[in-house]
Amino acid sequence: MTPNRLFLKLVSLMILLGLALTACAPKAKPLTLKIAALPILDTLPMYVAQNEGLFEKHKVSVEFVPVASAPERDQLIAAGQADGMVNEALSTALFNKDRTQVQTVRFARAATPEVPLFSIIASGKSGIDSLEELKGVEIGISEGTIIDYLTDRLLQAEGFAPSDIQTIAVPKIPDRLNLLGSGELKAATLPEPATSLAVQQGGQVILDDTKHPEYSFSTITFRKAILDENPETIRNFLAAIEEATAMINADPAKYSNLLVELKVVPAPIAGSFKVPTFVTAGVPTEAQWDDMLAWAKDQGMLSKDVSYTESINPSFLP
Repeated sequence: MTPNRLFLKLVSLMILLGLALTACAPKAKPLTLKIAALPILDTLPMYVAQNEGLFEKHKVSVEFVPVASAPERDQLIAAGQADGMVNEALSTALFNKDRTQVQTVRFARAATPEVPLFSIIASGKSGIDSLEELKGVEIGISEGTIIDYLTDRLLQAEGFAPSDIQTIAVPKIPDRLNLLGSGELKAATLPEPATSLAVQQGGQVILDDTKHPEYSFSTITFRKAILDENPETIRNFLAAIEEATAMINADPAKYSNLLVELKVVPAPIAGSFKVPTFVTAGVPTEAQWDDMLAWAKDQGMLSKDVSYTESINPSFLP
């Protein structure tokens, strides 16, 4: 056998051996995105995407990890036990204050001039029925959250001086509702559907974010490692969310029962609560990000700026 023929034979054997080893190698399991999910209205498009088979259609596997609070959600993300979450810009900035750990890829919900996310409610037992009467009144909030930020910004936009704005920490929404209903709390800032329940119990909306929608939004955010390693999976996930959003906006009443099943809408308002319109693809603007940073620095929560371009990533949007 000539040297050339021997060489070609060895090369052929090596190729065949490589193919055999590849065929025998264990197949890598496709990534299952783990989403830390609070029982809030903002997660509805994700559950609709699951129930309507849209994740399957877009070849993405999703597992929901129920959490009871924002701190629990953030702990799971920090520990790598969840990949994504619905959060707010402040949460993303706090994650990224020293290094980029997470990136926001889409709005979850956003206020519009027609659709509110949050409202400042006066107790039916407070005697308050005008904005002016809120000056100096303690408003129940959850400190260091979008509700804290939004309460300040809404009232400032209506001409309140910092000394006019008084807040008190009542972290859990059910506690805020109960104290508001009993009159022990004269006012509180609440999201939907807690706002609708508070109104049913005698409360009155004094101010909501439809007047200043630029301050009010929630977001979908993932760990940066997941985004870097699985860009196509994230694009498929967001494509499914976009389809689910279109389905909700086309027939919102169809998903009322799902919100009750998820324990997002409480039984007393199940028949009257209207599923809102959901925002289509987009991300917060740099102006929105910068305003949140300015507030967080004023509150002593951040000591320096956090990069917008490192924290907000629209490149995965369909």
